[in-house]
Amino acid sequence: MTSTQERVQAALDGLQASISSARDGMPTITVPADKVREAVQRLKERAGFETNTLVTAVDHYPAEPRYELCWQFLSVSMNDRVRLHARIGGDQPAIASIIDLFPGAAYSERECFDMFGIVFTGHAGLKRLLMPEEYDHFPLRKDFPHHGIEPDRLYREWDRKRRERPSNTAFQQEQQEEGAR
Repeated sequence: MTSTQERVQAALDGLQASISSARDGMPTITVPADKVREAVQRLKERAGFETNTLVTAVDHYPAEPRYELCWQFLSVSMNDRVRLHARIGGDQPAIASIIDLFPGAAYSERECFDMFGIVFTGHAGLKRLLMPEEYDHFPLRKDFPHHGIEPDRLYREWDRKRRERPSNTAFQQEQQEEGAR
């Protein structure tokens, strides 16, 4: 029986990756951003990590590369987990999506996009998840302006635009007719 770290190391052989152990003992892999998809595919196919449990990011502003992305995977058959880290920078951060390999990662990628502005290339449904589509900010960025934003005004504008959109539901038509009476 091989350890998780040995299994992961064998799966990533020849790929530019460093493996360490986090404080909680979980093997943590660091790869360049352009090697993430390949690393994820190898973890799935060669190391038996069949479930993605987490996609998130940390903003290290003002450091560059600014964003550290983290993916966590679970192997149910081997009863172990592993983390994958990569750093990306710039004002318009982007990295490859993994939803074709792990469809369940779709909402986590959308949340990262919504909160940090990180674009997951290849994600067909990448749109805001928690904030209104027209919202111009990314709340978990360290340079998020805590003063000068009027959330209530922004919400009211979003709600007004949402209500102006044509609706086909009978309930909403009924509500509008009752309001007109």
